[in-house]
Amino acid sequence: MTSLRKLGLSDLEVFPLSLGGNVFGWTADEATSFAVLDAYAAAGGNFIDTADSYSAWVEGNSGGESETIIGKWVTARGNRSDVVIATKVSQHPEFQGLTAANIKAAADASLRRLGTDYIDLYYTHFDKPEVPVEEIIGALDELVKAGKVRHIAASNISAERLRASLDFSEREGLARYVALQPHYNLVSRDTYEGELQDLAEQAGLAAVPYFALASGFLTGKYRPGTTVDSARAGGAAKHLETERGQRVLVALDEVAQAHDAPVPTVALAWLAAQPTVAAPIASARTVEQLPALLGVGELTLTEEELGRLTEASA
Repeated sequence: MTSLRKLGLSDLEVFPLSLGGNVFGWTADEATSFAVLDAYAAAGGNFIDTADSYSAWVEGNSGGESETIIGKWVTARGNRSDVVIATKVSQHPEFQGLTAANIKAAADASLRRLGTDYIDLYYTHFDKPEVPVEEIIGALDELVKAGKVRHIAASNISAERLRASLDFSEREGLARYVALQPHYNLVSRDTYEGELQDLAEQAGLAAVPYFALASGFLTGKYRPGTTVDSARAGGAAKHLETERGQRVLVALDEVAQAHDAPVPTVALAWLAAQPTVAAPIASARTVEQLPALLGVGELTLTEEELGRLTEASA
């Protein structure tokens, strides 16, 4: 059985793959979403990632569809205490931004959709530099004190704002970020590596990277001359045009062959082995796509293989 990982300095213990809920209510309907969630849980998975805005971009959706599906599933399975649910605030069409009033109203709306009275991990989805960190942390701390949120985290934030937030929490004895959700993968390393990663390491924050498979590019199904039927094909295919993207595919193929493992498992295993990373996020719109993601907990790459992939992606 895959062992769980401690999430930073929190008391949360999570499966080494966080299941992305962005596809629920978008490319996966309710029945398919339930099947994916069931298969993930059956494999020992317990860490589900969503946001209040998923999937407002789909015609006919208003935001919150993913939370609603996850809430119905948890209620139907009676397994709330077995799963760690992470959701986010700032991007829902009706709850934009990070003012104190908005954070509290958005959290209540998320709790209603999730059909639960607490959120395990609550992220600020996109930082809003016009709102003082004191206001943001103050509102999040109130949610923690009220028992509505267990732990808080940040996504898409600069090192400067993250440091200011942590310093304020420390100084005032308020709830403190325990995790960070950066855009990070084998072909997108620049936004996280460096100052942000160093700060996360110093502060004991866990990283839970999104776009862990670069919108599907790192699954290996995007190759020169192929067309892939996916809602995210455009985002993934752009990496094929770069030298870095091509070098990474060659290295992934070599390592995958050595382990007789699927390419996405290797890409996720590289990410999971990076400093601070607790659990990469990846989504599956079908049950068939899951095994290659779940394999990350079982695959340990050698130092040489990690180095080969790191070099190819430089």
